[in-house]
Amino acid sequence: MTRPTPIPFQDIQAILFDMDGTLIDTDDTAVGKVVRWLRPFLGKRSPRLARWLVMKFESPTNALITLADALHLDEPLKWFTTWQQSRRKDPFIANFEMIPGVLEMLHALPTHYRLGIVTTRSRYQIEGFLAQFPDIAPRFVVTCGSQDTRRLKPHPSPIQEAARRLTLPESACLMVGDTTVDMHSARRAGAWRVGVLCGFGEEGELCRTGAQLILSSTADLAEYLL
Repeated sequence: MTRPTPIPFQDIQAILFDMDGTLIDTDDTAVGKVVRWLRPFLGKRSPRLARWLVMKFESPTNALITLADALHLDEPLKWFTTWQQSRRKDPFIANFEMIPGVLEMLHALPTHYRLGIVTTRSRYQIEGFLAQFPDIAPRFVVTCGSQDTRRLKPHPSPIQEAARRLTLPESACLMVGDTTVDMHSARRAGAWRVGVLCGFGEEGELCRTGAQLILSSTADLAEYLL
């Protein structure tokens, strides 16, 4: 756990969360799928190689999103993602797995913190996630997905839009995410930034892209906010 720059937690009014690798354990789900494909060929070596392969895929994916933003091509990328999601028979994914300890952390957070979700997932998937966890869903007073802004993270627009809906300055918002895309977006928006290592982000790259606090897991956030 590293704290490069002190965050004035007493001034934070809203906490914005990424979904994948931050609230939900989709990274391990992806690894599991690759393991099932590799096991007939590699046996016991499958889990280690599967995690390595998924991690290697995750970095180019984030790099592609960042490049699309730099070239102002994230609108076509967003259109393709939305079209791909619309082809699925059931857009409401109902098998999300919360990262261990995160649900308890969300329940424990004082009610004066306003919570939000800022993700590149679609509005349908956000609604599916909240429907699966109805006991905590009311705490999320704002959500911002791929259909809500013209530009995607790492552009600052999604965080700026969430702050606008909350009628708060970006400087009163804390973004929590596991990738450099999250850190870039929050830094450019002027929000405070916490990187978590329960996804596929690595401490060094999160610090280099602006994380002001690194936590082993999103669940550890309660230590700073209670």
